[in-house]
Amino acid sequence: MAGILAWFWNERFWLPHNVTWADLKNTEEATFPQAEDLYLAFPLAFGIFMIRLVFERFIARPCALGLKIQANGPQKAQPNAILEKVFTAITKHPDEKRLEGLSKQLDWDVRTIQRWFRHRRNQEKPSTLTRFCESMWRFTFYLYVFTYGVRFLKKTPWLWNTRECWYNYPYQPLTADLHYYYIVELSFYLSLLFSQFTDIRRKDFLIMFVHHLATISLITFSYVNNMARVGTLVMCLHDAADVLMEAAKMANYAKCQRLCNLIFVMFAMVFISSRLGVYPIWILNTTLFESWEIVGPYPSWWVFNVLLLLLLVLHSFWSYLIVKIACRAISRGKAGKWNPLHVSKDDRSDIESSSDEEDLTPSAQKLHNSSTNGTNGTNGYLSGPPCRDEH
Repeated sequence: MAGILAWFWNERFWLPHNVTWADLKNTEEATFPQAEDLYLAFPLAFGIFMIRLVFERFIARPCALGLKIQANGPQKAQPNAILEKVFTAITKHPDEKRLEGLSKQLDWDVRTIQRWFRHRRNQEKPSTLTRFCESMWRFTFYLYVFTYGVRFLKKTPWLWNTRECWYNYPYQPLTADLHYYYIVELSFYLSLLFSQFTDIRRKDFLIMFVHHLATISLITFSYVNNMARVGTLVMCLHDAADVLMEAAKMANYAKCQRLCNLIFVMFAMVFISSRLGVYPIWILNTTLFESWEIVGPYPSWWVFNVLLLLLLVLHSFWSYLIVKIACRAISRGKAGKWNPLHVSKDDRSDIESSSDEEDLTPSAQKLHNSSTNGTNGTNGYLSGPPCRDEH
């Protein structure tokens, strides 16, 4: 184990040339980031998760009920032992051959069996009330941490001159405010990583899982080798769009369509401009070029920048989906009364179409399908037709 730890914490990987861990030990004159500081994030992540449960129960839920958001879930399928066994043990999406077999066995028509499976799948969807509470929690946290980040960074020299992130690196003292900012952000993303398995199952589960892992890795990397200054810039920049994202979801769940559309447009503008504009021009420029000029590259420097570039790839993917949603909404608007704010409904949270779709007439079904076909997730939260619902 000692050999493994010595290999993992190899100074030639983590630190610039001629810098050792002994050089970054805390003294009476200065405090530097220490890897063991990050252990605090694990109990704090659990604490944040418990705070979330209390917040959703005693704050978000009353707010949702005050907005007349219903707690009722989707329509339940009628009890049927044979179909339930097929659903739980074999498949949730029976093919045509199996449907015909079940039709003969139960003496039901195929359409009725299809409707049963649709209702049964929809039973596993969370209610709008549950989704609203989840979004309100994220909105509240993002708003708090973004406000804190802006107030903190306004007093720092590296906000106005990114080259300050690398002057005298890595001998840059760790302040209490910076330490708090890092630990809170890391704890929150750890709580998101673990709660992703218990929260609403999203269509972009894997993408968001990769996003959370990349974010946690970036926070950890930048803290351990004291790239904390540029790390604060990255965190604050990403939180800006996340606040609007959750606000749009809340407006959508509350059926405030115009407000939802307006916030969605604001979110799209902030997301694309910050993550495809400010992020590469401001952040990547300083991590790739200014740091190369002032400090020079070393192994963990390469890993850090690869993770940052991975985030840029995710930003590009989500930006493409946002633009696709907006273009689809505008093209749909041309068929009737054009409404530039009629963007997209968040059915990212939905596992599939509503069970009501089965009860439409064939002509209405065709029209409904044409208006709801092709939904996608954006930053892990946005998606397909009238308003919407990461990083």
